Amino acid sequence: MMGEADIDSVVRHLYVHVPFCPSICPYCDFHVLTRRAGLVEAYLHRLEQEAAWLSGTYALDLDTVYVGGGTPSFLRDEEIRALATTVRRHLGWGKLENTLEINPGTVSPGRAAHWRDLGFDRASVGVQSLHDPTLRFLGRQHDAAQAREAVTTLVGSGFRVSGDLITAVPGQPLDSDIRGLVDLGVGHVSAYTLTIEPGTEFARRGVNVTEDDERLGFERTEQLLTALGFGRYEVSNYARPGQESRHNQAYWHGRTYLGLGPGAAGHYPAVGKGGLPLPVPGSAVSSPVLTTRRTNPHLHEWLQDAGGEVQPIDATEYVTDALFMGLRLREGVNLTDLSRRAGMDVAQEYAAVIRRQVSRGLLVRDGALLRATPQGWWVLNQVVSEFLNA
Repeated sequence: MMGEADIDSVVRHLYVHVPFCPSICPYCDFHVLTRRAGLVEAYLHRLEQEAAWLSGTYALDLDTVYVGGGTPSFLRDEEIRALATTVRRHLGWGKLENTLEINPGTVSPGRAAHWRDLGFDRASVGVQSLHDPTLRFLGRQHDAAQAREAVTTLVGSGFRVSGDLITAVPGQPLDSDIRGLVDLGVGHVSAYTLTIEPGTEFARRGVNVTEDDERLGFERTEQLLTALGFGRYEVSNYARPGQESRHNQAYWHGRTYLGLGPGAAGHYPAVGKGGLPLPVPGSAVSSPVLTTRRTNPHLHEWLQDAGGEVQPIDATEYVTDALFMGLRLREGVNLTDLSRRAGMDVAQEYAAVIRRQVSRGLLVRDGALLRATPQGWWVLNQVVSEFLNA
């Protein structure tokens, strides 16, 4: 065992959830809904109340802001301005990076300039494919021409642009999707395997993704993007040098961040302003609480100020969470740094698990660094489950 945990009490990252979409994609299981009269106005009013509460509770010095959804760019110009104004007034603005998730069908040169004027400098664009039959299968409302025009407009407007792709879609020309997206000038690609989640339209239709197709997409994406000058710095994320997502790296490195909006999740320090411990409602944890995870309720309950889920995180859970997220990174987890933050000797506590996973070729130990191998990435849930059950 080591001494006390060393968790930064100042929160440097903010996620804002915008739940509104023009339509619901058949694969989507996020908290999203179509807009109706009065809902956006009520959302913006409640957002300001929650932002004020967060500001009064936690010590803040934001490096990154990420506005996701849903479809944040579906908000009208005056609505996205109101959202940005609320964030700035109560919480500040990211010094390093400010990302807006964007649907290709919502982009015009004037709107891109408006978003830049509001302070957004990074755009995460839901391209998903540049093949019209694939887009129709995925239920997307834009076509390939709109996606190309949107990315070109955003790059030309000075955004650092990340393009999302979905892989393992039946009939998808993956190579041309990847090459086409890179040719548009993006500096970052997020490539996610099509996953059929319970309760989605695809699940009701009986859509299936085979393991062979999943693995082919997983491996071919890395082969091609690497050849095109992109480094795979996380399981699903690739970037040109210097184009990595600073905000998402906060998640993968186990840092604290605020969650603002309905359905938003946050990872919070256990202490608030002035370093005073914060109460954890209903907590029965006997060991010291290092951080808390809070998940807001969905829109209608959130509008009524209903309490969300609060989960106290002790040292053991903090470590296993950090391993689950950190082993997604190519650089892996720095066990010395994690031990300092958790207040326990991680390498000693999990020595048997680490030796076993290294012998199986799923992990590599290089001094203080613990990394997953390509095979370990493929079965990462299995790898982490052994730490959970240790």
